[in-house]
Formats: sequence, C-alpha cells, structure tokens
Amino acid sequence: MEKLLEFLKIISDKTRLRILLLLLEREMCVCELQAIMNESQPKISKHLAKLKSLNLISDRRAEKYIYYSTSITNPLYKELINIIKNNHNDYPLLKIDISKIDEVTRRVRGV
Repeated sequence: MEKLLEFLKIISDKTRLRILLLLLEREMCVCELQAIMNESQPKISKHLAKLKSLNLISDRRAEKYIYYSTSITNPLYKELINIIKNNHNDYPLLKIDISKIDEVTRRVRGV
C-alpha cells in the first residue's frame, strides 16, 4: 500500500505528471521538456531526478544530451497513467503540452 501511496503522491504534482505524460509520447531531453512546459531547467531537472529515483523513468546519453523515457513496470501505475493520457483532451494544459511535441522536437533536434 505504501508504494501505491508514494506513486499517487508523485503524480499528484502537476510538473511530474506533465513530464510523465510527455515521456509516454516519446523520449525527450531536458531542453525539449523545458520548451514544451515553459519551465526552468533546474525545475525540470529536479522533477526528473525524483521520477528517476522511483524508477518511473530512465535515461540514456547521446552525445551532449541525456534523453529520458518512461520505465514504469507496475501494471497498475501504467494503467493509471494511460487512462490520464487517453483523456488528455479533458485537461487543457496537457492538451497544449502534447500539441507542442512535434514542433519542439523539430526545432531542438533539427529534424
């Protein structure tokens, strides 16, 4: 029960929930998350560290960037996050975040 409560506490934070939902879409670096969320690099990094410490995300280094992706293994946690993701249109901020992904990725990665 404690692990579930800890997970719910983690996703009850707006910034961490937004990060998790964005990383469900694709792996991203801090600068992409920063551009999409319009938040500071230290704030994003602090929340990424918290998510990583609970094994909800993982990272990989590619040249000068570190890319983050979800690594949720618990089926209940996955289901809860996917329910929110599948209903992101009901939440204006989440809808805006997801709508920015392609444009920000093209700009940052030059793709």
